[in-house]
Amino acid sequence: MNTQLRRAAVAVAATAMAVSLAACGSAKEAGGNGSGGDDEKKDGPLAIGLLLPEDQTARYENFDKPLIEKRIKELCSDCEISYVNAKEDASTQQQQMNSMITKKVDAIILDAVDAKSIAGSVNKADQAGIPVVAYDRLAEGPISAYTSFDNEQVGKVQGTALLEELGDKAGDGQIVMMNGSPTDPNAAMFKKGAKSVLDGKVKVGKSYDTTGWKPEEANKNMSGAIASLGKENIVGVYSANDGMAGGIITALKSAGVDPLPPVTGQDAELAGVQRIISGDQFMTVYKPFQPEAYAAAEMAVALARGEKPETETTVDSATTKDVPSTLIEPIAVTVDNLKDTVVKDGLYTVEEICTAKYAKACEKAGLK
Repeated sequence: MNTQLRRAAVAVAATAMAVSLAACGSAKEAGGNGSGGDDEKKDGPLAIGLLLPEDQTARYENFDKPLIEKRIKELCSDCEISYVNAKEDASTQQQQMNSMITKKVDAIILDAVDAKSIAGSVNKADQAGIPVVAYDRLAEGPISAYTSFDNEQVGKVQGTALLEELGDKAGDGQIVMMNGSPTDPNAAMFKKGAKSVLDGKVKVGKSYDTTGWKPEEANKNMSGAIASLGKENIVGVYSANDGMAGGIITALKSAGVDPLPPVTGQDAELAGVQRIISGDQFMTVYKPFQPEAYAAAEMAVALARGEKPETETTVDSATTKDVPSTLIEPIAVTVDNLKDTVVKDGLYTVEEICTAKYAKACEKAGLK
């Protein structure tokens, strides 16, 4: 097993053991930040709210939701899980948070559409004694716990891989930076990490913050960059995730760019993995979903029971210092190590990746 995955697995196992030993209880009456304590127990089933931000990115419905629900049920078989998806609408998510508070759930797992605008709802939950676990994105307000990946490291992994692939070409042309949504604090950290590697090594001809992480926005922006810079002058593209990479590659192909420059990605989406196999996309960042999802479930159940969750470190948001946190290391994936990462870990089977369209490419890559 990869060292980074092993480290994440150990952290999750330790958290799982701690939560499994806890008696069923509630932080509902604790007040404050909902952290609870040993004298605030509750007999009976718990209610956990799960709020995910959108369904444009395949990971949320295909991986995050089922993994979180699975782990909650393993820890608390009679727990009730209330799931909602905001579909990239911050106002909708605020209403969903308010509904969870009205239902008097025992804990909330929140992946914020807009980390800043949701702060008021997080504060309402805190006042109601409902702890909130920030999942994947660090929402503002009195968050009780947080789990995500080391997001600056994600950007560094992407930037480093792009520079290594460019080699001597790094000084000969320009790259386009297609960053994530300006309302997502993770996007700013990906960008910061990438720029820490890229600045001074390659010229950034165009840089965009992409509304809603939408592939169609990335496609439109990339078309504009090609028209402005000239297709012959673009040697690489930093794309913050796989969905946008798909839109970028479509724009490059439509403009007649051949061969394609290296394009980065993130999330190891199936379509992104298939583009890597076919040679259209250079790399993605694999963020093992299970450790992150399990950590969130374990934090939420622990907090709902009135226990302090097991965490590895603390982080600061714009409003809250020392939020108990577990951060998981990302992994760069190219065609060379795809078999030993996403396939070996069971994210996808060879059959799922190597459909008829990609059969020859898979054979060439040794994926069979």
